[in-house]
Amino acid sequence: MAIEIIGTGHAVPSNRVCNEKLAAQIDTSDEWIRSHTGIGARHIAGEEIAVSDLSLEAALKAAKLASETSELCKGESPEEVAASLDVILIGTSTADFYGTPSTACIVQDKLGAKRAAAMDVNAACTGYIYALETAAALLSISPDRKRALVIGADILTKYTDWSDRGTCVLFGDGAGATILQKTASAEKTGIFRSYLAADGSGAGHLYFSRGGSRFPYKKGETIDEPSYIKMDGKAVYNFAVKALSSTIERLIADEKITIDDIALIIPHQANARIVQAAAKRLKIPEEKFFLNIEEYANTSAASIPIAFDELNRSGRLKKGDLLLSVGFGGGLTFGGNLIRW
Repeated sequence: MAIEIIGTGHAVPSNRVCNEKLAAQIDTSDEWIRSHTGIGARHIAGEEIAVSDLSLEAALKAAKLASETSELCKGESPEEVAASLDVILIGTSTADFYGTPSTACIVQDKLGAKRAAAMDVNAACTGYIYALETAAALLSISPDRKRALVIGADILTKYTDWSDRGTCVLFGDGAGATILQKTASAEKTGIFRSYLAADGSGAGHLYFSRGGSRFPYKKGETIDEPSYIKMDGKAVYNFAVKALSSTIERLIADEKITIDDIALIIPHQANARIVQAAAKRLKIPEEKFFLNIEEYANTSAASIPIAFDELNRSGRLKKGDLLLSVGFGGGLTFGGNLIRW
């Protein structure tokens, strides 16, 4: 049995904001942003756009691609692919609604996937990696489940303090989708090994400032600011470099392979300097890492599935390629997946 990827898709808002445009509004510059982060632009959602909207668009693109290109969907329309889903998981920390309903339930309804179980997975920027492994496990343990949709999606710009130049330059919005199918293959194809981990002692290094049961809004109080992303940049940077490095080492060691066996490493796109530092620490050529942060900035849980879709549609992924996805995020969470394309 194998859990194989049969379709990918992604969606970003049409409003593209380059560094120069941002620099006209806050005290920063294109040179500073690029040198410190590797970011050149980001896509920002309008007030009318919610995470479910981007998720649905990405999911429909993934269903269409699966219908057109996968032998496992031969004869199925995109609508039939969507309707056949047994599981829908969305990795997000910026759901449409606080607490309930899950964004996955909203997407399930709009896709017409009436038989699918649906839930959100909140592991911040590691959300897609966590959701991918969770979906693979749910398909594996039940003979009745065959097909799953896994989405990573976030709209962090709605939680960004635009007066804080240390964080506001980092984030963009987007969604990436992957359709999985269980097959009878005895080979190690698709998602065959994952590593999920967390370090809750760093929970205070990256969080949303208000709105939860710890610091709720109170009736009658004057709200000075909405719930913003708060981050200890130095602490998160140090954690991220260690998390990327240890996850890559762990997956390679557990599978008893070498870095030369890996065709591409797809990291969470948070900061190019983090990836560069991890590459240097592990003595891995930077070309082994796929980066698209220059165009999208940090899209949180969406960054890895957006990268997968770009690689897939550009023809850079060949059948049999061994890929390693690796991420980190608030919680603090980290982990990765080994995938045979």
